[in-house]
Order: sequence, then structure tokens, then C-alpha cells
Amino acid sequence: MSAGAKAASIESTASGATRDAATIAARDLSHRYGPRVALQGVSFRFDGPSVVVVRGPNGSGKSTLLRLLAGLLRPTSGDASVILEGRTIAAKDRHRVLGYAVAAEARGCPAPRARALEGLERVGLRERAADRAGALSSGMAQRLRLAFALLDDPSLLLLDEPGSHLDDEGRAALHALIGREGARRLVVVATNDEREDALAGQRVELRRGVGHSA
Repeated sequence: MSAGAKAASIESTASGATRDAATIAARDLSHRYGPRVALQGVSFRFDGPSVVVVRGPNGSGKSTLLRLLAGLLRPTSGDASVILEGRTIAAKDRHRVLGYAVAAEARGCPAPRARALEGLERVGLRERAADRAGALSSGMAQRLRLAFALLDDPSLLLLDEPGSHLDDEGRAALHALIGREGARRLVVVATNDEREDALAGQRVELRRGVGHSA
């Protein structure tokens, strides 16, 4: 019932230095919300830099898996690990090495202005720095969330449904951006959209909370 997904690495093709490569691993990972099983017996190991696509329908456990990797949830059984430079990062410390972007309302950025502008430049939104977040298009709002997640230059980037509500132009721009970041760090994209498969250097599929290699 578990998936052993073969790890792989890719060389950096982006400008700028490659981040210290993070590794994520799950061993017989399961999680329940009361009586409801969200994940059951999921196993994998993925090395960065690369883009990992976690795909499955709504309710398959994708968001739960990201929250477990981020250290925001505790597994019911099994393990979810983030490894950096050979050291397993404790759940309480993972916020220091990862960026996490969810498909939620984009809000103002609390970072110092210089860092915020640098982040906007990175995702092609520098000229919109004076705009209110609520005035941005869906595609721009998704890029803004990604800019926030990248502010601390994390070794691991977790993206939950980054392509939701995007038109073809916005999706193409987002894919190009994720591809560039995946050449520098480990990026995990959770999605129910098969068009995101084009991003995948590595992939795992969730069906009813059970992982399957793909």
C-alpha cells in the first residue's frame, strides 16, 4: 500500500548558485483526522534540486502531506522527514529551511521593503509593488504567494495548488518560474491538475490517501 518513489537529482540550470539540496522522505506515513484516514502507508524519498509533483483528486491527502512535511501536523504513525546537509531537521525548526505557499488570499508582506522588492523582482512583479494585493489578477496573486515563500531563500519550497484559477498565460508564467526554482532547490507541488505533470522531474500520485509511484 506504500509507494517507493525513486530519488533523483538534476543539475542546476538557473542563474545563481544552487541552494544546499534538501531531501524529503516518508516512511509508512499515515495521518488521521479522528476516524477519517487522510494518508495511509505512504513511503518515498526525493532529493533536490528538482521539482516533485504530488498529484491526486480533492480529498486524496495532498495538503495533509505538505503540512506533515512542513512540521505543522504530527503523523498518526510513520515518519515525514526533511534532511539538509545530512541532518534531519526537527519539525519545530523546519520553518527556517522551507517556504510554504497555499492557495489562499494574498496579503501584504511583513518583510522589510528592500527584501520585499527583491522578492517581487524575482517573480516579475516589481512594477506592481505599490498595488494592493487584492487588486492583482489570479496569476499575479499566485506569483505574489510564491514571492513570499521565497523571501528567505529556502532549501525546500512547498506549493499547494499553485495553478488554481489561472488562465493559460498565467499558468505558463507560473510553470516557467517553478522550473527555474526547481533548478536551485527542492520544490514540491501538490495539485489535482494533470497539466502540472509537465513540471515534474519526479512524481507521486495519491489515491484515497495511499501513495503510488508514477
